[in-house]
Amino acid sequence: MDVLMTRCAGLDVHAETIVACVMIGEQDDELFIETETFPTLTKDLFRLLKWLENHGITHIAMESTGVYWKPVYNILEDYFDITLANAQRIKNVPGRKTDVSDAEWIAKLLRYGLIEKSFVPPEDIRNLRDLTRLRKKWIGHLTSEKNRILKVLECSNVKLNSVISDVFGVSGRKLLSKLIQNGYVDSIDVEISIHGRMKHKKQMITDSLFGTLNDHQIFLIKQSWQHIVYLESLISQIEERIDEILKNYKEEVELLLTIPGIKKDSAAIIIAEIGVNMEQFPTSQHLASWAGVAPGNHESAGKRKSTKTTKGNPHIKTVLCEVAWAISRSRNRWLAAKYWSIAARRGKKKALVAISHRMLRIIYSMLINKEPYKEPLIN
Repeated sequence: MDVLMTRCAGLDVHAETIVACVMIGEQDDELFIETETFPTLTKDLFRLLKWLENHGITHIAMESTGVYWKPVYNILEDYFDITLANAQRIKNVPGRKTDVSDAEWIAKLLRYGLIEKSFVPPEDIRNLRDLTRLRKKWIGHLTSEKNRILKVLECSNVKLNSVISDVFGVSGRKLLSKLIQNGYVDSIDVEISIHGRMKHKKQMITDSLFGTLNDHQIFLIKQSWQHIVYLESLISQIEERIDEILKNYKEEVELLLTIPGIKKDSAAIIIAEIGVNMEQFPTSQHLASWAGVAPGNHESAGKRKSTKTTKGNPHIKTVLCEVAWAISRSRNRWLAAKYWSIAARRGKKKALVAISHRMLRIIYSMLINKEPYKEPLIN
């Protein structure tokens, strides 16, 4: 095979150590190989950087193992061309595995150009990705606390959830505050707390709030309520930082908002996960496969087997399916018509993935050409 990188290195990264192997030379018979092990402390990472520079290394490859690769990547990215590899695709021969042989194997694969680069976005996009994923986590905790309050209310036979569609809306929060403060809510408090559109439910709301709340249950509700208030303040702070980063990608956000079903939060997640530079992906099909919304390929002996979608980025896949579900509920939209056409033949779940696939390819084209979404004519 032709040698593509004459001065390269392979890094086998672990939690406490990094095994580095350098390979230098244009011909295999005059190849220089040296291996050294470094701890993962910051001072030792800079020592690794100096060691690689002294050998004149230009290209580096390492596995994307957990989060251990991140501090190494952050320190080395400005000095070398780094290839972050999927660990599953560069496995060594079974039975011949040591840290030294792994590092040498990675360097050998890089030397012949046999490692495909994983997508690593720029630093600000990585920061945006951390923020959107953390926001999703806090929203999950927020929903859990709300469900916990509803469960306690149900146990005390307070049927507010059966009368009000959103217990944690403006009126519902006022009623809950009165309930936590006094242990009961009378008809006067109900009349003060509910807004105009709920006036006709006044008596039903009053009756639903008559339960058997004791001190223990009120204490449990207070604990969850304080946690909800705290989580909402955290989410608000995260959203401020997200908005600050998105100021640099105002054009891309506006393009994404032209697609039906996509709002600001989902646009932020899409940019955080796939970035804005589509040159990272050769085609829209590559992007769809990377995201895990493309049909799988499994053929043997001329027989086509399972076409189940491949494993991909779960975060982008989740938000695309949420957007696809929102689109399905809209009227006079081409994507909605396609959804119901596929759902009639293949079922709603497969239709969601199919629309997610089509929408991601549309997003790829929009970001490449810097053009807004144009609604196709419905046949």
